[in-house]
Amino acid sequence: MNRIHRTLALLSLAMTTAASAAPVTLNALLMKQAAYSEQDIRNMTKEFEAKNPNLKVNIEFVAYEALHDKIVASQASGSNGYDVVLFDVIWPAEFAQNGFLQDVTNRIPKASTDRVIKGAWTTVEYDNKRYGMPWILDTKYLYYNTDMLKQAGIKAPPRTWEELLQQADILKKKKITQYPIVWSWAQAEALICDYTTLVSAFGGQFYKGGTPAFNSGGGLKALTYMTDSVKRGLSNPNSKEYLEEDVRRVFSSGQAAFALNWTYMYNMANDPKESKVAGKVGVVAAPGAAGISKASAMNGSMALGISGNSQKADDAWKYISFLTSQPTQNKYAKLSLPIWKTSYTDPKVAQGQQQLIKAANTALPLMYPRPTITRYQELSVTLQKAIQEALLGRKTPQAALNDAAKTAARLR
Repeated sequence: MNRIHRTLALLSLAMTTAASAAPVTLNALLMKQAAYSEQDIRNMTKEFEAKNPNLKVNIEFVAYEALHDKIVASQASGSNGYDVVLFDVIWPAEFAQNGFLQDVTNRIPKASTDRVIKGAWTTVEYDNKRYGMPWILDTKYLYYNTDMLKQAGIKAPPRTWEELLQQADILKKKKITQYPIVWSWAQAEALICDYTTLVSAFGGQFYKGGTPAFNSGGGLKALTYMTDSVKRGLSNPNSKEYLEEDVRRVFSSGQAAFALNWTYMYNMANDPKESKVAGKVGVVAAPGAAGISKASAMNGSMALGISGNSQKADDAWKYISFLTSQPTQNKYAKLSLPIWKTSYTDPKVAQGQQQLIKAANTALPLMYPRPTITRYQELSVTLQKAIQEALLGRKTPQAALNDAAKTAARLR
């Protein structure tokens, strides 16, 4: 081989080596969320990239309200779409049937099944397969202002939803606060989460034998409870326009004695930089209903999955495995509780949030699911409109839910 050929061979080898060393870039679609903040996720990602120097992650954050449609739209972009996506517990049926998520059942170590809180797996399961790893294990808790309750002579937070209204009535009559309770009842998925919590408490069902059942029994009691609380002036009327961050803002400013919200609010409401009521925040599992339940909860969890059109599945799974790992989740447990059972006995995880851990131990085993149907999005919109009509006084709870049930019967 002459010198020119040797030079070309060496140059070719150098180019091949450089190409093989070039980092692989993963595209991830995540959420501008409560729970982990954008900065938290960027910090996690930097740690991942440091341990995997051949991998880089490009993250796009969108609002929850845009997340579903963004995932669906990305499937038309072929290999130029996302590799890792954050998805809600209500989407696996739709996404699995349409090929929007890859089946990762065989990627999950068998040992993980028993180590993860049982209810968390329902976040990723459909038709006996798993389409991701649970990541944000969440339900809604009842937060209360300990100082306000003390002023009103109330010794303990409510154990039932009816008792909540009784305590709110005392607070209102004593003029401690004008509207004691605040909710996220805007026409959005947040409204369905609050409604589902109440359906859980009152022993209701969304479907029974394939037929809509939310317009009777516990489903009807849940909506009647909601409308009554507004009519009695106990729930903030602006709740009908609020999302979760609005609820946090109102509660943290000292305008409400009670709020139903996700895990993330506990530490933020107790942060003097974020809240005027820091140090006066109590939290318990959402109440039950007398003679029916002792507490209530809905499954508001989210998971990380591999996009159906990703060509980098192995690398995407490495990133998902890192974010959902117990060490990573324990490190960032102040804004989202881990999916791992033994994390709850870790003193570092419990430190400063023992009350939240106690509430979680009651609530997480009770997480009630929203309907697992392919056309859930349509059902949700139908219910959102119906509930809003009742809250605005345009229809009675019975009439509103009856109309929604007619539509829901075609969506099953």
